[in-house]
Amino acid sequence: MKTGSDRIEWPTLALLAFCYLLWALAVFVLAPVALWLAVPLAAWSIAQHSSLCHEAIHGHPTRNPTVNAALVFPALALVIPYGRFRDTHLAHHRDANLTDPYDDPESNYLAQRDWDSLPAALRLLLRVNNTLAGRMLLGPVIGTVTWTAGDIRAMIRGDRAVIAAWIWHIPAVLLVLGLLRLSPMPFWAYGLAVYLALSLLKIRTFLEHQAHERVRGRTAIVEDRGPLALLFLNNNLHVVHHMHPRVPWYRLPALYRANPQRYLGVNGGYRYRSYGEIFRLYLWAAKDPVPHPILRRD
Repeated sequence: MKTGSDRIEWPTLALLAFCYLLWALAVFVLAPVALWLAVPLAAWSIAQHSSLCHEAIHGHPTRNPTVNAALVFPALALVIPYGRFRDTHLAHHRDANLTDPYDDPESNYLAQRDWDSLPAALRLLLRVNNTLAGRMLLGPVIGTVTWTAGDIRAMIRGDRAVIAAWIWHIPAVLLVLGLLRLSPMPFWAYGLAVYLALSLLKIRTFLEHQAHERVRGRTAIVEDRGPLALLFLNNNLHVVHHMHPRVPWYRLPALYRANPQRYLGVNGGYRYRSYGEIFRLYLWAAKDPVPHPILRRD
């Protein structure tokens, strides 16, 4: 028989508590004395919270999805409804659809016909967004506008799941705004922290999937063990996560170290040694084209 400790993943719960403490420290304690430090610390905690939301979606730190959703209820990032993150991310985990511009909600590619229909100025903007520097500087606003516009269209069509997710998002945002109202941190500074947090998260999503003829070759491994690996909760070992989506973040490195050739054999060696290598290669250079080079070419 399983005990209560078997059903609760304490490392995840401890990290979540630390995340909220770091957020409170930045917003309530550091903001009036060192705003220059409070903003990046708030950004880090917001990005960490997003990674913890990802864990909650996959059934952590408890086996109860309602409890998990409640634990990450405050919308620290303000612009991302948890219900929409959950639904689109689980759809993304249908691996047969990975990178498909229409069927993968997290694809960074466009269908060729959609690309061809764009004005030249917008195509230039999206090309810049396909460099790592562009993704970090422009990606948060491009991603948020695209995401929100798509959800608005879905709500106009009467999509009840999307409507419900945004309704639940309102109290989650109001909770954060209410706390900010009581804090010494200016709203503009918190907005900057949110933008920085989204920019950090764009580092992870920049190349974790690639266009490839075989589904197995579409998901990356980044063998990073530094602060970004903790921030992303080892999701840099992305093919390991896709193969074992129910395994908690703190067990992914051991799975990979036990048999790296298994995972690199699955993804065809799509590997980077570190995020430092990725910055050196792609800070000012695009890794991929915007239109998908294989799928949706008609």
